[in-house]
Amino acid sequence: MRKARLPATVLVVALLSSCSLAPVYQVPVVDVPTHYKGQAPWQPADPADRLSRGEWWDRAHDAELSNLERQVDEANPDLAAAVARYDEANAYLSQTRSGLFPSLGVGGSVTNNRQSDNRPLRGAGQPDEYGADTLFLELDYDLDLWGRIHNEVAASKDLAQASAADMESVRLSLHAKLADAYFSLRGDDEQLKLLRDSGDAYGHALRIATTRYKGGIAPAEDMTRASTNLYTVRAQISDVEAQRALNEHAIASLIGVPASAFTLTANAAPINFDSIPIDVPSTLLERRPDIAAAERRVAASNASIGIARAAFFPDVTLSPVIGFQNTGISNWLTAPNLFWAVGPSLTATLFDAGLHQAELTAARAKLSESAATYRSVVLHAFQEVEDNLSLLSKIRDEARSEDLAVQNAQRTLQLALNQYQDGAVSYLDVFDAQTAALDTARSAIELRTRYLLANVGLIRALGGGWSAAGSAPAHG
Repeated sequence: MRKARLPATVLVVALLSSCSLAPVYQVPVVDVPTHYKGQAPWQPADPADRLSRGEWWDRAHDAELSNLERQVDEANPDLAAAVARYDEANAYLSQTRSGLFPSLGVGGSVTNNRQSDNRPLRGAGQPDEYGADTLFLELDYDLDLWGRIHNEVAASKDLAQASAADMESVRLSLHAKLADAYFSLRGDDEQLKLLRDSGDAYGHALRIATTRYKGGIAPAEDMTRASTNLYTVRAQISDVEAQRALNEHAIASLIGVPASAFTLTANAAPINFDSIPIDVPSTLLERRPDIAAAERRVAASNASIGIARAAFFPDVTLSPVIGFQNTGISNWLTAPNLFWAVGPSLTATLFDAGLHQAELTAARAKLSESAATYRSVVLHAFQEVEDNLSLLSKIRDEARSEDLAVQNAQRTLQLALNQYQDGAVSYLDVFDAQTAALDTARSAIELRTRYLLANVGLIRALGGGWSAAGSAPAHG
């Protein structure tokens, strides 16, 4: 009979060890539209036409930008900190996972002891001095009958996955910030070329007005108006140069280089950005790392309820020990000196003044909070996509009209200059035409820059090239 008790006990323990007190996990329900409201000139994404993982900036076909983006992964300190947090989460997962297995320890002592002559209940034949030598192996194993450790492991795994998604959110944000700063800087380069060319033209116009004034054919106001435009353009050049410097400094910090040691050569060539493939809205839940992180935290909160519930039940552990004891080292490791102990130990809380109940209430509240946060992140994600779709559509329409305005303003300016040289109109007409031509040309450049930034915003809103299927990212 005694031999049959051990297998039966092992079977019961195995059955109980599979018990979990966590609720059955369900992803919080969020209504997902079947299509995006924003209508536009973006092609629908086929299965093989998704944004390439981590290289969406190549759609700009700009070698300088691609080189800078690669440096973000290599040297950005914020990304390095996110990677360290991910490593920390994985280490904590390994730490909690170790609780699923028994731990084995070894111990021993060799002491020489003297008893007090007046020790209570001391036997008459006991020696005054004696040796006590012990060597033992001890195994500790928590049976986890109520799934506390399993739920701790599940929660740690969920949080590690959330940390991986957080890292990808940081990576996506940094790459998008770099693209924003780069496109803004190239927009500044276009603005500076326009302003410097305009300054040259205004200088030429000033010389014409001065010649006409000195020849007695034009009033002094022509010179002052021409000078006003020239000095205004020079002031605008200084303002745009300051903006460009700030964008250059931002790029330097993003790639981990001191701003004082970084320079980008000016390049006023326009940038063309390929159209972005748009998936159906349901894929947004898989492609946004912040959504994935929020969902994993809901799962971790769900597992935490199981941990809190397990605290109401006794904790049962096995701690068998085996070793040798003797009063001297000679013949120490022999069979007569063998000792062992085996059997379960149980600990349970009889009174805690409501501590465990409060912990369970807090765990349930945390689950509700995590679920609400998840829904908020999803709703905000759809808003960002719709915002950028609408923005891109309207900017494109606006840019078409602005390009026509630039053409007409340039034509008007040329006519006004010709007529002024012929004496048919006053310089006020030239002044107005110059102002209008410069303003419309600058607006056209600003719209092109805003269009590029809106493309980056849409890519960020769509989750970049990330996907939940690849949620174990390589370290940058």
